[in-house]
Amino acid sequence: MHRLYENKDIVVFWDSDKCIHSFICWKTCPDAFDPKRKPWVKLDVAKNADVWQTIEKCPSGALSVVYKHEIEVLFEKDRCRSVALDGESEIGECEYAIKDDKWCIYHTRVREGYEGKKIAKRLVFKVLEEAERNKIAVSASCSYAKKVIEG
Repeated sequence: MHRLYENKDIVVFWDSDKCIHSFICWKTCPDAFDPKRKPWVKLDVAKNADVWQTIEKCPSGALSVVYKHEIEVLFEKDRCRSVALDGESEIGECEYAIKDDKWCIYHTRVREGYEGKKIAKRLVFKVLEEAERNKIAVSASCSYAKKVIEG
């Protein structure tokens, strides 16, 4: 399972397939991480620095964090994609095709000048998260999306 958790400044990625349930996150920053709560990650109740420091201690790499850089990532089901926006300007997308009740991610791009900010990862996670919530299988012909999915 892939999930994104966001506040106005940061994005936390969680890949449950990597998680070894060491509870380091829960013990270190219980306000933000509580496996008994749904959703189990709440970023609005802890300081970003505390969340970041806690995630750096994750032994499995199941949790990771990036700054949002004021970029919003939205899911557009009707257009079969997720899209990244810097204000009104579209600066990236992750597109998928529907075939045999499955989604296949075939293209992920981020505009030049926006590289290195993990925007592409956010775009792929947004599609994965939506697919998983709807119990839809996902594959990828896009090499970047394939790398994200395979971890």
